Amino acid sequence: MTRKTFIIAAVLAAWAALPAQAEDVTVGGLKISAPWARATPKGASVGGGYMKITNTGTAPDRLVGGTTDISRRFEVHEMKMEDGVMKMRPVANGIEIKPGQTVSLDPSGYHVMFVGLNEQLMQGGHFKATLQFANAGKVDVDFTIEGIGAQTGGGGHDHSMPGMGGMQMK
Repeated sequence: MTRKTFIIAAVLAAWAALPAQAEDVTVGGLKISAPWARATPKGASVGGGYMKITNTGTAPDRLVGGTTDISRRFEVHEMKMEDGVMKMRPVANGIEIKPGQTVSLDPSGYHVMFVGLNEQLMQGGHFKATLQFANAGKVDVDFTIEGIGAQTGGGGHDHSMPGMGGMQMK
């Protein structure tokens, strides 16, 4: 193998080994960016999903739910501090995305929960889900599975959990 062929092969192999990032999806005025989920430990019954949703349209919309084959239920949740305790609960009417607004679904705020997992979510994998919006309807997305402690999608390496020390979950 010539030196040039070896270098090209090495570059292509390194590029292929990079984590794949889920594609952005645009439907009407909504843009869903970088859907990702955390890997789960063996035997876990729930998983979390995250993304950014931008509304470039002129009317508000609302993420009200979704479906996926990897779990029995797909729920829209929020985490927030109440009296010094982090609480997580379903969001009854979904998440509103106003015109011109970007809503980030992340591990410390709004997110989706995959309840009753049918399989372990393995880092480096992907799965399909369908988001349900009040106005835009059903939108198919592909979630990339990041590491168990990931705080961002797209192959980010921030595995810290700032501000989480001593936090109680209820």
